[in-house]
Amino acid sequence: MTLKTTGRLSRREMLRALSLCAAGTTLSPFLSGCRESLQTPESLEKLGRQRAALDGKPKFLIVIGAAGGASIVDSFLAVRQSESANAAGLNTFPDAQVQAVAGSPFRAVKYSNSRLGSINIPVATDQLAFVKKHANEMLVATSVGTSVNHGIAQKRSLTGNGAWRGRTLQEAVALQWGSGMPLPNVNMGTGGYAERGTDDSLPLSCFGEAVVNPSLWPLGLDGSRGITGAPSKDVLALARSTRDALDQKSIFGRTFQDSAALKRWSEQRGVQQPKLEALDLITKLNILPDLPQIPLSKYGLESSPDGARLREVFPGFFTDPVQGQAALAFLLLKYRVSVSVTLGPDFNVAVGGPNGIANPPLAFDISHNDHRGGQAFMWARILNTVDSLITLLKAEPFDATSGESMWDRTLIYVATEFGRTRPRPSGATEFGSGHDLNNGFLLLSPMVKGNTVLGGVDPNTTLTYGFDARTGAPQPSKVTSNEPDIFSGVLTAMGADLGGSGLPDASAFKRA
Repeated sequence: MTLKTTGRLSRREMLRALSLCAAGTTLSPFLSGCRESLQTPESLEKLGRQRAALDGKPKFLIVIGAAGGASIVDSFLAVRQSESANAAGLNTFPDAQVQAVAGSPFRAVKYSNSRLGSINIPVATDQLAFVKKHANEMLVATSVGTSVNHGIAQKRSLTGNGAWRGRTLQEAVALQWGSGMPLPNVNMGTGGYAERGTDDSLPLSCFGEAVVNPSLWPLGLDGSRGITGAPSKDVLALARSTRDALDQKSIFGRTFQDSAALKRWSEQRGVQQPKLEALDLITKLNILPDLPQIPLSKYGLESSPDGARLREVFPGFFTDPVQGQAALAFLLLKYRVSVSVTLGPDFNVAVGGPNGIANPPLAFDISHNDHRGGQAFMWARILNTVDSLITLLKAEPFDATSGESMWDRTLIYVATEFGRTRPRPSGATEFGSGHDLNNGFLLLSPMVKGNTVLGGVDPNTTLTYGFDARTGAPQPSKVTSNEPDIFSGVLTAMGADLGGSGLPDASAFKRA
């Protein structure tokens, strides 16, 4: 549904937004009340041991899906032409475009061009300010994947290619730190980033809640608010109780009364939905302002107390999906709705931004047509979002007593499906690239071993090589897949209990 930004929002449009969003929430199959009914005594005992090993305070994961293939050698591991014996035929940069960062192994690319492929918009990016600001909380781990199919590789970047019984990183975090959260795992990603894992032993609360429109979705978190003339809560509760009683006596209810699916549905509808409403998330998560075009007050609604601040940080929140997702991600973590949030660009064009286009077609995969320009444009988009989120989280206290900020307990994982091919026509500055298994991942957090590159790049091929996940020692001859190492590294850095997981020791990722 598209919300008009000119003219008044009609009651019909407001009700339609509410009904569409409410349907998505009410039908969600993973609210926290399902947990006990789906676990065996053995799994509950194991879960208890896991949580007892933690400090009792949640940690948070933000996954940013850099869809289309974010190339690590077009960012923090770029190669200068003077460093390579094969510079003219490989994706190397003029020396002046690869900036050094004092005291850091990272590089920062500076690139500008008059157009992006066939799209006549200027491209200009300079990664130096970002790297200088965040280097001490950045870790880059080189990688070799196992697929160059977008959807498959996206999902494998989240599961480590099935490293822990097929569960995703988001599901693992939701299991360990999401107890008591209304929606532990909210997923605004696309393609393989939006898929759930294959570990069916997990509680349904761990699987991702899909959010398509982050600006409208909060309006569906209450079954009656926003509807003019809606009955009181007491009357609504009586109507719901009557409905439930009639459902149980119906032929359908009697026939399927022992169905686990029907029991879960009844629990969600009768118990969990009122709990969600009691949290007033329809207000706390609502970024929309009260304007004549969006008359919240007319329908008894309000903007979030954080709304004005977030609209200033993310001014394109309504038309640029990534800005809207990032704003909602912050609120979901702040208000302890979720411990894991996934966001990121999709392959669709998004209007906005200073040049009229906020997201080009195919996101990073526009590199097929214009590698340099596409990578520069999209890296700037991702890094601007990351920087804004970190700034917000650093300014937000975790609690009233510990002195920690929200950022102190958060990890951002920039997950991309694969890298890009390295050859280019001799000396060309504009060229296209294909998909390549060879690449690297970016992690940012106070919990990671900062200012660190795990692995490295051979300047004569511009291909990355591997590392020992336990010690961090570079292994120049290692070019085999290390997807489980990356998966384990994210959870190890966060301090997750990995007992019985069979994951490799990834101590090199964790801050000492």
